[in-house]
Amino acid sequence: MTNATKLIAGCLLIAITTIEYGGTFLLSILSGKYAEFTEFQRSMFRAGHAHAGVLTVLALVALLFTDQATLSTPMGWAVRIGFAAAPVLVGAGFFGAAIGNGRTQPGGLVALLWIGVFVLGGSLIVLGIHLLQARG
Repeated sequence: MTNATKLIAGCLLIAITTIEYGGTFLLSILSGKYAEFTEFQRSMFRAGHAHAGVLTVLALVALLFTDQATLSTPMGWAVRIGFAAAPVLVGAGFFGAAIGNGRTQPGGLVALLWIGVFVLGGSLIVLGIHLLQARG
């Protein structure tokens, strides 16, 4: 495992604690502690939490694959950072889109979700292509 992968993996593992904390917040919302949130907001919070968790696990797995690909050093860093940034951007897009009293439609911060989608997609394609090139 490269030092670059160890650095990004360490940051992601620490970041998982924020996802855990978000789970407790989400549980309090869904159990009725915060009645002021609309159903739209609750749905966006659920989606943001779920995507952040799943994409963080994907990022950790992808880091191991990145070490096996035929990537230049700068491209390797870009892919690693892309995988690490995607859960943050996608999660922030879901949460940010729901910010505001009584919101029933996405706000402007939903753009972060789309940025995260494109960053993740680019990282997946670059890594996939380079893994195919690295075969035997």
